[in-house]
Amino acid sequence: MKAYELPVKVTPEGELELPETLRALLPRNQVVRLIILIPEPTDSKEQEAWARLTAEQFLEGYSEADSIYDTI
Repeated sequence: MKAYELPVKVTPEGELELPETLRALLPRNQVVRLIILIPEPTDSKEQEAWARLTAEQFLEGYSEADSIYDTI
């Protein structure tokens, strides 16, 4: 497996704009893995938003069947 690291622009529409050099290296008609790294938020409101999103996503995975573990 090869890995390429380079900055990629996100368009106003939220799409990734890949440089031509990278597009030339990508295999056609194959699934590839994509890892996206974004800078840590420094704004306290943004940090709160990320914390809220994390909690919401975590709790979505909780079901009533999991409540059996609350008694242990």
